Amino acid sequence: MSGETRPFRQIVLKVHSRCDLACDHCYVYRHEDQSWRGRPVTMSRETFRLAAGRIAEHARSHSLSRVHVVFHGGEPLLVGRERLRGFARELRHALDGVSSLDLRMQTNGLRLDEEFCAMLADEGIVTGISLDGDRISHDRHRMTPDGSGSYEDVVRAVRRLGAPEYRRAFGGILCTVDVENDPVAVYRALAELDPPAIDFLLPHATWDRPPRRPRGETDYADWLIAVHERWTADGKPVPIRMFESITRLANGGLSLTEALGLGSSDLLVVETDGAIEQADWLKTVAHGAPETGFHVAHDGFDATAAHPGVRAQRLGLDGLSAQCRACPVAAVCGGGLYGHRFRTPVEVQGPGGFDNPSVYCADLLKLIRHVKAAVGSAVAHGLRPSHFDDLAAGYGGAAAVQELERSQRGLRRVLLAAARRAAPRPSAAWEAIWGLSPAALDAALDNPYVRVWALDVCETKESDPGRPAEIALAAVARTGGSLSLTVPLRDSTLQLPGLGRLVVDGGGRTVTVSAEAGELAVEGSRLGALPGGMLWQPLRYLEADGVRVALEDSDPYRDQYQTEVVPRLSDAAFRSWQDAFSEAWQVIRAEHPRYADGLAAGLRAVTPLVAPPGHVVAETSRHAFGAFGVALPSSTEELALLLIHEFQHVKLGALQDMYDLLGAHGGRHTVAWRPDARPLNAVLQGAYAHLAVADVWRRRAVRVGRASDTYDAAWLAEYWCGAVRDAIDTLAGAGEPTGVGERLLAGMRATVQTLGPPSR
Repeated sequence: MSGETRPFRQIVLKVHSRCDLACDHCYVYRHEDQSWRGRPVTMSRETFRLAAGRIAEHARSHSLSRVHVVFHGGEPLLVGRERLRGFARELRHALDGVSSLDLRMQTNGLRLDEEFCAMLADEGIVTGISLDGDRISHDRHRMTPDGSGSYEDVVRAVRRLGAPEYRRAFGGILCTVDVENDPVAVYRALAELDPPAIDFLLPHATWDRPPRRPRGETDYADWLIAVHERWTADGKPVPIRMFESITRLANGGLSLTEALGLGSSDLLVVETDGAIEQADWLKTVAHGAPETGFHVAHDGFDATAAHPGVRAQRLGLDGLSAQCRACPVAAVCGGGLYGHRFRTPVEVQGPGGFDNPSVYCADLLKLIRHVKAAVGSAVAHGLRPSHFDDLAAGYGGAAAVQELERSQRGLRRVLLAAARRAAPRPSAAWEAIWGLSPAALDAALDNPYVRVWALDVCETKESDPGRPAEIALAAVARTGGSLSLTVPLRDSTLQLPGLGRLVVDGGGRTVTVSAEAGELAVEGSRLGALPGGMLWQPLRYLEADGVRVALEDSDPYRDQYQTEVVPRLSDAAFRSWQDAFSEAWQVIRAEHPRYADGLAAGLRAVTPLVAPPGHVVAETSRHAFGAFGVALPSSTEELALLLIHEFQHVKLGALQDMYDLLGAHGGRHTVAWRPDARPLNAVLQGAYAHLAVADVWRRRAVRVGRASDTYDAAWLAEYWCGAVRDAIDTLAGAGEPTGVGERLLAGMRATVQTLGPPSR
């Protein structure tokens, strides 16, 4: 496809050209372009109808499965609640049968009352709110016309939109960086509001109008690095798109922001008068800089693609300056935001004014190197010290396990990008995955067996053709939105991770599956009314005392244990599992509470295994955090012990993904729990898991008192304590533990010492 016909996927509609704040850093009102003064205050219904028609026309001509539209301003809320509702419905009507709509809005939030929030949630308008941090930081620039601050009103709006009943319409917080503000205070103020995501934006500037740098040429990098370090130390509690984009791009993925990467410009703006313009941050360059001369009344969007300004932004690496092309981080930086490259030419006017590095070049270089180094280091997703020590002791509460889970999610994201590169060819399904909202992508990555599949693609260079579509559809179905894909069947089945399996008798090799507002349909039929020959088997969950764990007996990538997995269970077999799990959980909660919260926070799935006669079987895979395989034992207490024991392996595997714990890995060593000598890594795994086994037997010995099995329980507790002590000594001597590894072994040793021999 030529540059002239490449589609635009994001359309910004300026529905209102005025604002009820007087921010002194606003690029619309305080920079070179003052065209807003001559435009209508509000986009008319007729102009909006024409714009919606052009969007649908463009989507149809390019067969776009999804179109992103943003209501913007000025301040879009000034349009009024019902008029915005009407605009949203007009867009959906225009796109009906053509493309799905991802509708968003950016606002200052001042007018965001309960009724407005309800409308946004009802109409699916995902809304971002501009907030610059704590009160001092925010009110430094975002003032009302009378000069007073807006912090209280904006924070109230954020909390209101973040309430459970409206949160599906909350897109995140946008924060403009000011290096005079305390970076950690800003980050903490934003993170404490628990937004779905945070966008940090560099203030718009050019070489003619450079940003303020009170301390030096990398002030903005230093500010953002301080945020990145605090965010990493906190366990990355909220997605920050700038940092995640750097990591994605460094690993071959796609950027989440137009300010980074070599992706082609795919954004157009429609002003309140219907004028079609380039991205409006070009208003910082010169009066009229975003203009194209086109209008929705008589021009389609394809005509705009031929505009010299648009074409200049679509050249990728070839469109960068010679200095940028020679830079080692060019593929990540992408030259920075196009408008930030501008310098008034000395002799000629025109596009040559953008043939420069970004005015933030030194900042971007330093920041990208820092983030890449952090991701590449062993402590890229470092735990809080208190959480590490809790895990080292053999326990780990909900917060510590959630930090492990966030780290695993980041690792799965990197592997997903690698799988995409390794896949034989691009597809609509892969495009859908990388077009997911952050919440939907997280939902996809939370499935324990995604990593197993991604590694399989990377190692074999072969891709299960249906899996990307299954992952994307499941994520959208679980988090809301709209997506329709044709999915190749796998042995007459398809499986949607976290939802269930569709079985198709005979028929073709593909089916079309749609996810719309949390509902699934197959070939146009809802799951509850499928035609003959189709059977939907929902994923079933084991539930007890508020804990909900998938009994995963259908995922095709669950079959990665040494023991054979059980086919889908009958209803009677599932009820047996449910009864046993409920009773085992009561034992864990009552007798082993220090393990219960971590299990509840991190256990996502149990896969039934086939038990050889007379054997107890449970297995863990290093590549399936949050899951393990178990053959249902005959005893409730045995199942409780297996759940605790296997989750120890899950936790330690995640720690080993984060930290280099042992300096030596060669040689094999004798352990108490196996007849064969074991490599050092297996010694560590066994010691950590059996530390919990010793604890369980000790508590059981104390509980049963003088009952008939007192001696057995006490003896087993003492036996396992000795076995773990011996293994720790082996690891301390032969394993050459790193500093972090020494801390882990010290925590394990301290717990063994506290257990002591139970009284008999």
